[in-house]
Amino acid sequence: MIETMPTLPATETILPLFEAQKRHAIQLRREKIAARKERLTRLRQWIMANRPKIQQALYADFRKPSLEVDATEIFPVITEISLAKSSLQKWTRPKPVDTPLTMIGSRAHIQYEPKGVCLIIAPWNYPFNLCIGPLVSALAAGNAVILKPSELTPNTSAVLRQLCVDLFDPKEVTLIEGGPEVSQYLLSLPFDHIFFTGSPAIGKVVMRAAAEHLTSVTLELGGKSPVIVTPTANLNDAATRIAVAKFINKGQTCIAPDYVLVHESIASALIEKLKEKTMGMFSEAGKPMQESPHYARIVNEKHFRRVKGIIEDALANGARLHMQPDYDEASCFIHPVILTGVNMESRVMEEEIFGPVLPVLTYSNLEDAIELINHKPKPLALYVFSSDSAESRHVLQATTSGTACINDCAIQFLHHNLPFGGVNNSGIGKAHGYFGFLAFSNEKPVLKQRSGFTSVKSLYPPYKKSSQVMMDWLLRLS
Repeated sequence: MIETMPTLPATETILPLFEAQKRHAIQLRREKIAARKERLTRLRQWIMANRPKIQQALYADFRKPSLEVDATEIFPVITEISLAKSSLQKWTRPKPVDTPLTMIGSRAHIQYEPKGVCLIIAPWNYPFNLCIGPLVSALAAGNAVILKPSELTPNTSAVLRQLCVDLFDPKEVTLIEGGPEVSQYLLSLPFDHIFFTGSPAIGKVVMRAAAEHLTSVTLELGGKSPVIVTPTANLNDAATRIAVAKFINKGQTCIAPDYVLVHESIASALIEKLKEKTMGMFSEAGKPMQESPHYARIVNEKHFRRVKGIIEDALANGARLHMQPDYDEASCFIHPVILTGVNMESRVMEEEIFGPVLPVLTYSNLEDAIELINHKPKPLALYVFSSDSAESRHVLQATTSGTACINDCAIQFLHHNLPFGGVNNSGIGKAHGYFGFLAFSNEKPVLKQRSGFTSVKSLYPPYKKSSQVMMDWLLRLS
């Protein structure tokens, strides 16, 4: 791993940039909040002015529809910027804390300061949103930043590179491109914070590297996010919302529904509605799905073959098809697939799918569905469709997940007053809005003691009987 990494030509440029940012980070600590807001303003203006370029880059990388780019890549970033700009004065203001009786005479507050130089490693599935979104939080907190985009989306990386060149001095924000060897070198440097979005397997690599320098981390990972559909659910709504969250971006979404647990009494009706809604949203009447302008593509041939292999493995293990898996490797096209009768030991139930494949399982007792979820690693998201609020509360209390949503899927990501993140296998730390600002900030406690007599002075040595009386009193009081 890091210890056996070869010497890289890239290090000749990366290390000087990192050291320049280390020096500049000291100046950024003293900067006025207005300077942070000005950077965010320029960032918003650049994004809006270059919106067509961003759309074209995402189409070139994924064939992602322009409206989908607006909704899932640009809009979340713009709302992050707006919230940060309007809230920065409040977020950065020292926060007074109550003084306990034992500290009477002193005053204390929490001061928010930038962590320093931060590394943001972005994934390929939402390459603009998941790179620039964390950057907004890092800039709001006053940090210098190195961005490492995914090498799997080169067109979007080119746009991100131009964004950094146009807007930032490299000692403030710089972008470094390259493959895994570049990421490994970056992870060997003593950053003050690392924000990584990706798979749990690579998240472990990042965490091990961060441990070498005791660097704090935010890990936005993934996992198998379940959906429970109970007999009280509105099936029309459930089918529509599951289908759009599952098949938008070709299923390459960390919080997409990974599998559905539906009560056996409504399973057939739900499957029919899922088929109807999927075809209605992602295809055009009378035309093959492959000609649809509303349906994206798998990112590359390697991932195409991986997803195809998952489908073939499920079928070999007895799964039944409810939507035909039409393939075209040349364009990385896979038709949406719905499976039932899946073997629990098949790949589709063991791996995060990250593609347009939806297993539908049935349950007869809600506790059985909950038990299945609890026997898997804790997911990034959990969804419940039910019109019975007590039933929904029970599921939330009986399970653990990074996020949860009732009667919808994936929209919790867009609510920037909510913390977003996983738990254990699905992530560490939270992001978005105020919680993203905190992730990139050091919450420094500051205590100011008055001169002269203080409440703790009676406990100084040499210890007297009166000191013991005071301590006995304090212990009873506590």
